[in-house]
Amino acid sequence: MFTGLKKTLSKIVARVAHRGLSSYELEEISEEILLMLVENDVAYEVAEKISELIKERLSNEKIGLFENPKERVLNILSQILIEILTPKKEVDLEKLIKEKASRSPPFVILFVGPNGQGKTTTIVKIARYLKSRGYSVVIAAADTFRAGAIEQLEALVKRVGAKVIKQKYGADPAAVAYDAVMHARSKKVSVVLIDTAGRLQTDKDLMEEMAKIKRVVSPDLVIFVADALMGNDAVNQALEFDRYVGIDAVILTKADTDAKGGAALSITYVTGKPLIFLGTGQNLDDLVRFNAQAFVKTLLEAD
Repeated sequence: MFTGLKKTLSKIVARVAHRGLSSYELEEISEEILLMLVENDVAYEVAEKISELIKERLSNEKIGLFENPKERVLNILSQILIEILTPKKEVDLEKLIKEKASRSPPFVILFVGPNGQGKTTTIVKIARYLKSRGYSVVIAAADTFRAGAIEQLEALVKRVGAKVIKQKYGADPAAVAYDAVMHARSKKVSVVLIDTAGRLQTDKDLMEEMAKIKRVVSPDLVIFVADALMGNDAVNQALEFDRYVGIDAVILTKADTDAKGGAALSITYVTGKPLIFLGTGQNLDDLVRFNAQAFVKTLLEAD
């Protein structure tokens, strides 16, 4: 996972792990760092910020005679990456669900994103994750557009034992979502997860339909599901969905097959939205909570 990014960061550490670098050398190295990061699908503005911070902090750093230069650089880089991965506002999913449960359940989550990103599988993974922690869950089959979408969702949901609220194909997705919320309210279900049809961010009519679902059900959280393999495109898609619909958090799928890691490193900084889970495989248990400190430690540890 993220082997390309790990190798790049290792090269950066090796390149700058010296006791003293001139301002000219630091300027030259910062350009190299920028290019190396961009080659690994790191968004340009993120790569530029990282290279600038490395140059700035190394120019102000005085490494002691008995201090290990490599360890010092690793510490500096770790701090920088954690800053890049820290969102403006954290999202603690379970805390939010508990708070809503004490007031007026259900907690409603709307999932959005383009086609082929693994949204439906991710929703069922979240259902399993929540049920394993004692929450009751109902799922709205609000993708009434794609042939086979409802059957796919039902087949996956059988494996976690949650209820699916559905209507026929061609039905108003907002009506399906509303039905699911009303069902959950009457049955005192903790959480509603709303599956939606994949939208291309360039299709304004479909994006307006997504916005309509949001207006009708007033979700507590809107999660954008992104494909790690899309690299910088995933970041651009998230920005567009945020502009049209408004998103609160991101789940990155296919992280286990992403060698470069650019989307994982970029998406929080560019969008300002927290990355809360990584999808790490096809099994329904292949979902891990994202932790910036643990993620950075993995990226910087030696193989």
